[in-house]
Amino acid sequence: MSHTDQHRCAWAQGDALMARYHDEEWGVPQRDGRMLWEMLMLEGFQAGLSWRTVLTKREAFRKAFASFEPAKVARFGDRQIERLLADPGIIRSRAKIDATIAAARIYCDMQERGEDFADFCWAFTGGKVLAGDGRSVPASTPQSEAISKELRRRGFKFVGPVIVYAWMQAVGIVDDHALGCFRRRDAR
Repeated sequence: MSHTDQHRCAWAQGDALMARYHDEEWGVPQRDGRMLWEMLMLEGFQAGLSWRTVLTKREAFRKAFASFEPAKVARFGDRQIERLLADPGIIRSRAKIDATIAAARIYCDMQERGEDFADFCWAFTGGKVLAGDGRSVPASTPQSEAISKELRRRGFKFVGPVIVYAWMQAVGIVDDHALGCFRRRDAR
């Protein structure tokens, strides 16, 4: 049976880009710190917009932000900021661009102190994937509120509990695939 014949979450039906993202990436437990950071930054850019908008611009974002290599992004200065603000391929929000550069510096500081970003992210769930009920999806949870609070304490921006929960779903810290979805962990 092909993926097109299988039931998937309602938000991913009828749109090839969203279906591919759902089928291949969304909800897959991500343990790579750099990729966790990249996805958190993209979720921040998504604030107030649709995830589809971010997905269509993801390759342009990767090009504009040096493949989301935190050490490179941390060195961005005024010249790079002006280049980003002029780049029609990305979401040109000065606040979100500044927040991404600041977050890269925080990521690098954590790394220099011996703190792995993946370990930090997964510590809030004891390293385990949380399972949603498959029927309803909350806007936030106590875990997303705790992660958000700690990220904000460290200086991250655009990391409110709703954004953090969407990120947790995207990177597989929580499995929120609908009941009956072929990607739901307990359905496999």
